[in-house]
Amino acid sequence: MNSDLALLRLLQLASPGLPVGGFTYSQGLEWAVEAGWVQGTTGFSAWQREQMHDTLACLDWPVLARLYRACEAGDAQAFSHWSHFLLANRETAELRLEEQQRGSALARLLDGWQLGQDPAWRASLELSQLGGMAWLAAHWQIPLRQLALGHGFAWLEGAVMAGVKLVPFGQQAAQTLLRDLGAELPGALDQALALADDQLGGGLPLLAIASSRHETQYTRLFRS
Repeated sequence: MNSDLALLRLLQLASPGLPVGGFTYSQGLEWAVEAGWVQGTTGFSAWQREQMHDTLACLDWPVLARLYRACEAGDAQAFSHWSHFLLANRETAELRLEEQQRGSALARLLDGWQLGQDPAWRASLELSQLGGMAWLAAHWQIPLRQLALGHGFAWLEGAVMAGVKLVPFGQQAAQTLLRDLGAELPGALDQALALADDQLGGGLPLLAIASSRHETQYTRLFRS
C-alpha cells in the first residue's frame, strides 16, 4: 500500500466517526469533575497528562506495539496473550466493559469487510479496540509509529471533547489543550516503545476510584 493510502487509512482508524462508541465514555473524568478533583483547564491538563505518561505510555502503547508485531508475524498466540494482558490491566469493571465493547464493535466492522474471521484470531479481536487497530494497521501496512500517534491523538481528542462538556471549557481552550498536550505525545511514545515486557503496566489510584464511583453516579452524561 502506498504512503498516501496508508495515511488515509490511519485517519479512518483515528476518526471519532469510527463506530466503536468512543465518544460515549469519560474514563472516570465525569466523577472526577463532580468530586472536585478536576477543575478548569489547568486541572484537566494535569489529570490527562498523568494518564498519558502512566497508562498510555506504560500500558496501551507498548501493548499496541506487541499486538502489531504479532499480526506482522502471524502469531495468533502472542496476539491472544497481549489482548488478555491489556484487559487484565483495566482496573475497574467499567474500564473492562468499555474495552470489550469497543473491541466487539470493531470486530463487527471487520466482519463486514470479511477480515479477521479466522477462529485463531477472532475471539481475541473482540477483547479490545487496540487489537482491531493493530490487525487493520498491519493489514493496511500502516507503520507502527504512525499508528500509535494516531491512536494517541484520538484518545486525547476524545478526552478533551469530554472535558468541553464536563469541566467545562470552550472550543478555544479545547484546541489549546490539544496543541499543548499533543506536543508531548512523540516523547511519550519514544519511552513506550523502549519498555521491556516486564516493565509494562499502569496504575493510577484516583483514576480507578473515579471509574468505580462513576459506575453508580446518580446522574451522568457518559456510559459505563
